[in-house]
Amino acid sequence: MVRELTSVGVAGYSVFLLYLVYRLGQGSEAYDAAIGLIMSPASIALHLIALVLALYHTVTWFNVTPKVIVIHLGEERVPAFMIAGAHYAGWLAVSMIVAWAVLGT
Repeated sequence: MVRELTSVGVAGYSVFLLYLVYRLGQGSEAYDAAIGLIMSPASIALHLIALVLALYHTVTWFNVTPKVIVIHLGEERVPAFMIAGAHYAGWLAVSMIVAWAVLGT
């Protein structure tokens, strides 16, 4: 139940990001105001809370994935740790690519 409630927080954060994108398209004054909003202590706290909610939601989903996705190789069932591990490996790979794109350029 807690995991499902975290999706409400993630959705709220998505609305906040959409608002920021809207403000950024309104011109230089709105852009400066949006940057000021992002740099405020309340916004930083919102980002940290959203990060914790998103991480909790992701980890709990990856841990339940082997129950949702059942893969058989012949007669044998693929072990749960391999299914969850593949998701964690993909998450790590995508995170590394994004970090490289953001920090490397």
